[in-house]
Amino acid sequence: MMFKRRLTIAVLVAAVSMMGSAGAFAAEKKAAPAPAAAEKPKPLPDPVARVNGVAIPAADLQKALTAFSKSPSAAQVPPGQEKAVQQFLLNQMIGGELMYQVAKNTPVKDQDKQISDAVARLKTRFKTEDEFKKGLQEQGITEKDLRELIRRNVIIENHIEQVIVPKQTVSDAEVKEFYTKNPETFTQPEQVRASHILITLDAKATDADKAKAKEKIEGLLKQIKAGADFAKLAQENSGCPSSKQGGDLGYFGKGQMVKPFEETAFAMKPGDVSGVVETQFGYHIIKLTEKKASAKIPFDDVKAKIADSLKRKKVSEAINSIMEDAKKKAKIEVYLK
Repeated sequence: MMFKRRLTIAVLVAAVSMMGSAGAFAAEKKAAPAPAAAEKPKPLPDPVARVNGVAIPAADLQKALTAFSKSPSAAQVPPGQEKAVQQFLLNQMIGGELMYQVAKNTPVKDQDKQISDAVARLKTRFKTEDEFKKGLQEQGITEKDLRELIRRNVIIENHIEQVIVPKQTVSDAEVKEFYTKNPETFTQPEQVRASHILITLDAKATDADKAKAKEKIEGLLKQIKAGADFAKLAQENSGCPSSKQGGDLGYFGKGQMVKPFEETAFAMKPGDVSGVVETQFGYHIIKLTEKKASAKIPFDDVKAKIADSLKRKKVSEAINSIMEDAKKKAKIEVYLK
């Protein structure tokens, strides 16, 4: 079971998680405006900080800023918050350096292979090597930068897997207690399974259009009452994509369908066929197939997921505790003002 947590600097987060294709980069640039820039940003001090004597170069922070400026998050930054962004990214870098220092002495098996595999996986998101390089360039980093950032990430993840995760245990009693104390989380709400036939109506439909559609749906209803096959009529007449499945919509709960449709379906009994139901989409005939009452999900069905969730929480808390302790003991000098 892997409990990987991305803790390296913001450049890696941007470079690895945001990069998909050169086209995606271009689209992102057009769709998301960069954060409002100050009239003339002051030059960054170099280094911008030191963590236990290890310098964080201004160039690294600048790369992080470049990557951030091309992310969707950049569009959410209010004007005049450039300093706050700089400080936020620097704090992430300081945290990444601290975690790296904690983790770097834990042996890593097949480190070079892990790095090469990660780069290879990233390259598969691009059609060509040139597009991959263009993507890196637009993020403000080189392939060498990327490999170094991945190397550090591999070391951190390895430490988490080898040192932190094994110390976090979850007892059967904890799992059972969580299940008992959170009944709403493990309750399956009432659901129905229904099929329908839809005669669609455009939002601009005239009275004549509505009359024609109403006449058609009423004709289909008569056929159903006379014994015609519902699924066959749905396949031949319904304007819903579900027509390919004979109108079958599968199971759904309350709040998933428009109100008139939902109210009708949940008031029916299995095997019932409704009258004509009007919604914003047009006219429907609904056939109820099955109804499932609200029920508690059995403990055995969810205990593995609960245990996994509780362990992840403990791992996260352990990492935060280690980071806080490392921060208290560290000598951190910040030169960015």
